[in-house]
Amino acid sequence: MDSIVRQALAKWPDVPDCHGWLGLDARGNWYMRDEQAQAEGPFSGGTRIGKGDLLKHRKLIDFIGRNYDHDAQGRWFFQNGPQRVYVELEATPLIWRVDPDFSVQDHIDRPARVQGCLLDERGRLYLDSDIGFGLVHSMDMGDAASAVEHGVWLPQNALCTELPARFGYVMSPQAWRA
Repeated sequence: MDSIVRQALAKWPDVPDCHGWLGLDARGNWYMRDEQAQAEGPFSGGTRIGKGDLLKHRKLIDFIGRNYDHDAQGRWFFQNGPQRVYVELEATPLIWRVDPDFSVQDHIDRPARVQGCLLDERGRLYLDSDIGFGLVHSMDMGDAASAVEHGVWLPQNALCTELPARFGYVMSPQAWRA
């Protein structure tokens, strides 16, 4: 967490949390969800409707990444100064990028060691690691398939609806608090 964020937390400890305004899609992209986007439907609905506006500002994206974490209930958030901004997830809290040498890093460029591999009923591949659980980015499925073919990863079958409870994350903190 950035030191300026820690200082703001100490200075203003009672700022209310924010829900529904930030989303992470299945490709590791951040979306700002204004009131209109929220009214159009849930972020995880699998459609463009309700997603909001794709964030493109590199410094903002990097700031979010440096201050991205989760609480004890498995709700992922971005600590924006003194305010905790809970993140709506389209798929998982982390999105994995896979390199040709089978090394992985998450959508905010943190390297990880793979500890397990799962395949859901839709053919999506997930990795459990020393830093958390996430979905393999669709553009990296070729390298991921090669890791499976070479026996580096041994996928276990899983149902996508069971993954949040199994790996301790909340898809929609906004719905969870309701």
